[in-house]
Amino acid sequence: MSIPIFVNDIRVTNALEQELGSIVAHYPAGKVFIVVDENTKQHCLPQILDCEGLASVPVMEIASGEENKSLESVVRVWNFLEENNADRKSLLINLGGGMLSDLCGFAASCFKRGLHFVNIPTTLLSQVDASVGGKTGINFNGLKNEIGVFSQPQTVIIASRFLQSLNRANLLSGYAEMLKHGLIYSRKHWDDCLAFDLQNIDYEHLNEMIAESVAIKEYFVVKDPTEKNIRKALNLGHTAGHAIESLALHQNRPILHGYAVAYGLIVELFLSAKKVGFPMNKVVSITNWINETYGKFQVQESDFEALYLKMTKDKKNEAGRINFTLIPEIGNVEINIDCEKAQIMEALRFFAES
Repeated sequence: MSIPIFVNDIRVTNALEQELGSIVAHYPAGKVFIVVDENTKQHCLPQILDCEGLASVPVMEIASGEENKSLESVVRVWNFLEENNADRKSLLINLGGGMLSDLCGFAASCFKRGLHFVNIPTTLLSQVDASVGGKTGINFNGLKNEIGVFSQPQTVIIASRFLQSLNRANLLSGYAEMLKHGLIYSRKHWDDCLAFDLQNIDYEHLNEMIAESVAIKEYFVVKDPTEKNIRKALNLGHTAGHAIESLALHQNRPILHGYAVAYGLIVELFLSAKKVGFPMNKVVSITNWINETYGKFQVQESDFEALYLKMTKDKKNEAGRINFTLIPEIGNVEINIDCEKAQIMEALRFFAES
C-alpha cells in the first residue's frame, strides 16, 4: 500500500519534545493544561515536562478504567478548566490512552463551545485508533461511547517510546485494530501484522507499522469524516465486539477493548463468509490465530440472546436493523449489511465452539 499523506495534523515521531514544544509556543502563558491518568502521570508525564512552556502548567489526574469514562469525569475536567481560567484560546493536552483522549476530547469540544486539544496517545490502541479520527465521547447507561461529538484534535503526536512500558495485554489490545485495518484495506499490512514477532518487539519497525495503520484509518476518515458512508468500514469487528465487551463487563469478567474487537472479528468474518463470500477456510485459520494469540473467551448458548440484544442497541444501526461491515476478501469492504437473527446466532455458535 502506498501510504497516503495525512490531511489532519498527525505526527509519528521520535522527536516528541521538539514537536510538542513547537505547538505549545503558539499559546499564551497560563493557557495550556494537561490531563493524565495515574499511570501516565507516573510513566509519561515526566517525559514531556521538559518541553519549553510546560514546566509549571496545571495538571489534572483522571482515574483510568472504562468505568470512569463518564459524565461525572467530564464535569471534573470542566471544573478544572474553569478554576484555571481556561478560555477558547486555551490548549488542553490529553496524555493517555483511548479512554482519556475520548473523554477529554469531548470535554474540550464542549467547554465554551470548544477549545483546542492535542492528543498524545500512550497505548498502542489509542495510537492507531482512539486518538485519530475525531471521535470523542463517554459511556452512558451501560452503552459504550453513547454520548459524544465529532471533533478533530489540533494535533496528534504519536511516539513509540511510550509503548516500551506497556504490558503484553495492552499491546495486543491495540494490535487488534491494526489487524482490522489490514483486513479492510491492505493485504500487505495484514501480512505484516501476522509476520511481526510479538514475543520480541522491534519498536523501530513497530513505529513504521503504526504509521501505516494510522494512514489507513486516516484514509477512511478523510473520505467520510462523520461516518455517513465508507468510514463505516472501520467498524469491522465492532458490532459483535462491543456486545462481547459489554457482556464481559456485565458478568464481572471485563476484557480490554482490543480483545473484544479480535473476538468480534471472528463473529463478523463468519458472517462475511455466509453473506458476501469470504472464504471459510480463511475464517477458520484467522480464528485459530486469534484464539492462539488472544486466548479464548468463553460464551454459553445462554449468552446469545443477551449478545444479540446488545447488538440491536448499537448506535450505528439504522431503521431498526443491525448494520454490519463485512468483507468478501481482504482489502474489500461492504457496509450496511443486514443479517437475519438466525445468521447472527449461527455466527455466535461458531464463535462459542471454535
